[in-house]
Amino acid sequence: MTDVVSLYVNDGLPEEEIARQAALYGPLAEDIRALIPLGISSRADDDEIRRAREHLAAATEILERRRDSGPFGTRFNDAGHFRTWGNAAAGLRNAVAPPLEVHTDPDGRVWTDFHLHIGYEGPAGHTHGGVSALVLDQVLGDAARVGGSPGMTGTLTLRYRKPTPLGDLHAEAKLDRIVGRKAFVTGHIAGPDGICVEAEGIFIAPQWIADARAKFETQD
Repeated sequence: MTDVVSLYVNDGLPEEEIARQAALYGPLAEDIRALIPLGISSRADDDEIRRAREHLAAATEILERRRDSGPFGTRFNDAGHFRTWGNAAAGLRNAVAPPLEVHTDPDGRVWTDFHLHIGYEGPAGHTHGGVSALVLDQVLGDAARVGGSPGMTGTLTLRYRKPTPLGDLHAEAKLDRIVGRKAFVTGHIAGPDGICVEAEGIFIAPQWIADARAKFETQD
């Protein structure tokens, strides 16, 4: 089992290098992401599909030449610039991610406007319920972090009020309260016709985070 703490790495990269990598790898993820709905909707003929697969095989061979063997984890530099580029909901390098760009208001509310293409379909023409859970898990977790109590998902309770369409959607969340190591958060996803999914989550700070926070507060 991977030691989670070891995946939080200070790689010391300067801001200029982080920006260079973002400009390089972000568009690569966008290109791969664009292939997903095409793989579902393309009506190319037999020869065209074979040719496309040859190009994809060539790209795979190039990308496999040099790669990391494990998860991306959480990387940061001395300035405190955190990168979770492998994140399945918001990772800059993850083509599975919609991706979510989460914003924070002064009152602690976090929100994101995002787009789900046909690769996220569950019920015909609508978003898969598990994808809604993915989005809300990320947004509620960000609200816990912004509220000063980052942690792992303990429970996530969803109420599916109406089918969630594919396309342009909005999600938001806000911290309700903190009790010990637990942060209680509420949020929802909304489509053009209003709220589709409501959520409540409990996020629990791992002991090592709680210990680090207590040490920092003691030093203050």
